[in-house]
Amino acid sequence: MIKQFCLCLIVCFMFTTTIAQNCQYSLKGKISDFHDNSSIIGASLQIVNSNKNTITNFDGSFEFKNLCKGKITIVIKHVACESKTISFIISKDIVKEITLEHHLEELEEVVVKSESKSESTSIEKSIKKDIITNFSDKSLGDALNTLSGVSSLNTGNTIVKPMIHGLHSSRLLIINNNVRMFDQEWGDEHAPNIDMNASDRIDVIKGANSLKFGSDAVGGLIVVRGKKYARKDSLFGSSLMSFNSNGFGGNLNSEIIKSYKSGYYTKVQMSYRRFGDFKAADYSLTNSGLENINASFRLGYNSYLKGFEFYYSQVNNKFAILKSSHIGNVNDLVTAINSLEPRVIKEFSFSIDNPKQSIIHHLGKIEAYKRFQGFGKLTFQYDFQVNRRREFDLRRGDLKNTPVIDLRLVTNSIQSDLQVKPNDNLKLNIGFLGRFQQNNPISTGYRPLIPNFDKFDMGLYTIGNYSLNESTELNAGIRYDFSKIKARKWYNITDWNETYNYDELFPEFETGTIAGVRIFTKPQYTFHNFSTGLGLLKKINDDLSLFINYGLANRVPNPSELFSDGLHHSAARIEKGLLNINKETANKFIVSMERNNNNFGFVISPYFKKINGFIQLIPVGISTTIRGAFPVYEYNQIDAEIYGIDIDLNKKINNRLDYYGSISLLRGKNTSENLPLINMPAANFNNKLMYFNEEFKQLSISITHKTVLQQNRFPDYNFFTLDPVTQQDVFVDISSTPPTYSIFGLNISSAFNEGKLQFELNVENLFNTSYREHLNRLRYFADELGRNINFKIKINY
Repeated sequence: MIKQFCLCLIVCFMFTTTIAQNCQYSLKGKISDFHDNSSIIGASLQIVNSNKNTITNFDGSFEFKNLCKGKITIVIKHVACESKTISFIISKDIVKEITLEHHLEELEEVVVKSESKSESTSIEKSIKKDIITNFSDKSLGDALNTLSGVSSLNTGNTIVKPMIHGLHSSRLLIINNNVRMFDQEWGDEHAPNIDMNASDRIDVIKGANSLKFGSDAVGGLIVVRGKKYARKDSLFGSSLMSFNSNGFGGNLNSEIIKSYKSGYYTKVQMSYRRFGDFKAADYSLTNSGLENINASFRLGYNSYLKGFEFYYSQVNNKFAILKSSHIGNVNDLVTAINSLEPRVIKEFSFSIDNPKQSIIHHLGKIEAYKRFQGFGKLTFQYDFQVNRRREFDLRRGDLKNTPVIDLRLVTNSIQSDLQVKPNDNLKLNIGFLGRFQQNNPISTGYRPLIPNFDKFDMGLYTIGNYSLNESTELNAGIRYDFSKIKARKWYNITDWNETYNYDELFPEFETGTIAGVRIFTKPQYTFHNFSTGLGLLKKINDDLSLFINYGLANRVPNPSELFSDGLHHSAARIEKGLLNINKETANKFIVSMERNNNNFGFVISPYFKKINGFIQLIPVGISTTIRGAFPVYEYNQIDAEIYGIDIDLNKKINNRLDYYGSISLLRGKNTSENLPLINMPAANFNNKLMYFNEEFKQLSISITHKTVLQQNRFPDYNFFTLDPVTQQDVFVDISSTPPTYSIFGLNISSAFNEGKLQFELNVENLFNTSYREHLNRLRYFADELGRNINFKIKINY
């Protein structure tokens, strides 16, 4: 009886509890994409600590029935979505709208084609991390030189300026970690202050300009990108060491990355590069070494809804300038041109003596983004740059260690970008830019080549990308830019009133202040620019695509082109700007047919650029100063045309042997004077035969070949001048170009311990060929580099 009574009590208690719990509630809802509110089909929902689960149907809806009063926790999962855990207090029937962060791949360690869809229909070439590693002890320009259509304007072998289709300096936009570089880039011998070792990918866009970054990409766009890190707990990094026989130097680079599952990440990177005097095939290049100390730091948070990144880098470069390139009079120049060897050849040294350059570049960025449900993504960025450039000449006495040029350029920028997607086929980018620059020359005892100036920039752009169907994309954009330049500069009264007639052309610039033979002026300019870009991408089949681009670009003259006035010591010439120079207007057309196939692929890209008001710096004679006799170069404006074709080929010969080849043909014409344009790249072609055996320690062996034909199309700017030594007129040939040359290279690499330890051996200029490149400003004084044996060790951890 007692047992039966107890059992009855238990049954009654359970029945009473069940009634009290009232498990008759329901939870209904719909799961949609946070980005565009589209329904998410097939998402799984599981109530924690329960066997209740369900999946969403074709309209994204779901339902749980017979829920008891109290708190429940649900885990929601879907492919390409970030899992979501959400809790509810059940006290009645509930209807709930739930969003998932779809497109989770945007957070992962993937290659992002472009920050803006404006680049998707552009003709683009990329340099991946393995190629960047291969050029770790060289410059950005050296690495870009491997791409068809890209060449360089050199000052010796250490100062390398990239050129795209014959255009460089202010006509190229260089974007470093989403920051447009401003580092006194106007000079022929001013190389970009970027440490490639801090990047993971470099894109060269040769098509219509990317309106997101500026309206003045007459030549093209170079984008140096960092890497996105996966949302996981991880600690990894690498160290790379390189050793070179030519210059007896090398490079050391180390980086370490820490990422967290929460989305936070940080990266620290440092590199050091040092070389002594380099060597041509037959002699030493006295005072040609370099020393670089670079560092960068990234800290950020990465999630689909929001994120931020802080980035800082410092580049500290010291470049020696070939001793023999320093000329004291016109006789030195004539002797150098006619000589087979430099006039100064000394024993090897690590010293970096005058003449030399010393540049420190600071770059900082704070970027943040936020996604708004059903609307779009808003990004805001502030960045600053400080560029300190010092150029040292051969000076004596107390001024021996004082630079002859000391420039300090400070740039502050703010920008915002809004991405919206009204429907599945249309994506819009709307953006704003504000920028302020100050250039403050520091007294050196010489008249500053570039004066004090303030520059204000403001830009607005709208870019749209529309998918007509799965095989066709259209892109269009428009941008407006406002620029204002205010300068403060002294002029020689004779030049102001008589040589250039500025007293009649620009009386509003005069201040009335005169000191001796000089007049103080305040030039001021205002520019309004409209630019546009149009692009078409047509996928003909799975591996064949057609790209068509048109771009209208307007470039405001830089302060060098307007205000240069004096001896540019590291360039060993007198440079003169013109106050009546106006902006350039370029119409650019480029077509590209691409077959992306490993067995046989190709890219054929013809292009045409018509540039009205093309600004060029050309030699006009010789001027004698207290420092000696120097060539005089002046800026002027003409109309120009540049056209050509780039061709790339790849062919798989067998499972382990591949061929790669490229050819670039270009013509530049001064249509105003019916002359060839100055400093245009010659026709060139490259070949590479590569053997790769993945099973045998990832062994790779490749032989490279490059031929550059003699540039026979050049303007004749030769002249006669009085030799101060012989007191006779002499012929100065500064236009004739060097002959055709061919060089070969060898590369061997292998990896051990599952890729954690990598070795690489490179032999450059394999046969120690003597040659000169006509785009090297020091070709009058010395040959290019001779053979170099390079050995690299990389440790991944």
